Parts: sequence; structure tokens; C-alpha cells
Amino acid sequence: MFAILGAVIFGVIATMTVLVACGLPLGEFTMGGQHKVLPKNLRVAAVISVAIQIFAMIIILQAGGFIPLWFSFKVTKYICFFFAAYLSLNTIMNMISKSRKERFVMTPLSLIAGICFWITAFQM
Repeated sequence: MFAILGAVIFGVIATMTVLVACGLPLGEFTMGGQHKVLPKNLRVAAVISVAIQIFAMIIILQAGGFIPLWFSFKVTKYICFFFAAYLSLNTIMNMISKSRKERFVMTPLSLIAGICFWITAFQM
């Protein structure tokens, strides 16, 4: 169940990141919240971020046993722990963001996703 919740949260974040990469004025929710509309160089970073987010969704679903493993059990577990640690750090960075929107919207999403990754990784 935590794997599904984590994947859904990442799906929401990935969808928002796609919208930001397309130039919608949602930049205050991401990347430090310094730009309402991301400049083109940061849009490229957003596209790369979407690819990583989709990969994270696949990993947590694999770790939770919902889709077949691409990697060995051990490698999948380590990748899951990597994303858990990354999301823990990301939660802290979101909490200290200058953007109010990033602090109050993205921090809880990142925290919940991180908890889902930790629990899923430890349950493997």
C-alpha cells in the first residue's frame, strides 16, 4: 500500500513538473520557487527531473511487488533506499525554501513520498 501511495504522489509531482517544463506559471512550487515561469534552461532540468521521477515510480512499484523487477532484488532495494534518502534531504530543502508555495505544498508531498520509500525499502 505504501508503494502505491508513493507512486501516486510521485505521479502528481511528475505531472506538475511536466506543466512547469511546458511553461505554465507554477514555478513557485519547484526548484526553489524563484521563478513563476521557469526560464528555458531550468525547463530542461525539469524534463530531466520528470524522467527521474518516473524511474522512482517504477522502482517503488517494483520494491512493493506490484510490477516485475528490472534489476536484482538487492539493487532495487538499494535504489529504493537512495530515493528515500534523497526525499528526506529534499523535504528539508523544501522546508527552508523562500517560496511559501513550495514550503506548504511540496514539503508535505516530499515528506510523505519519502516515508513511503523508507517503509517500502525496509519491507523488502
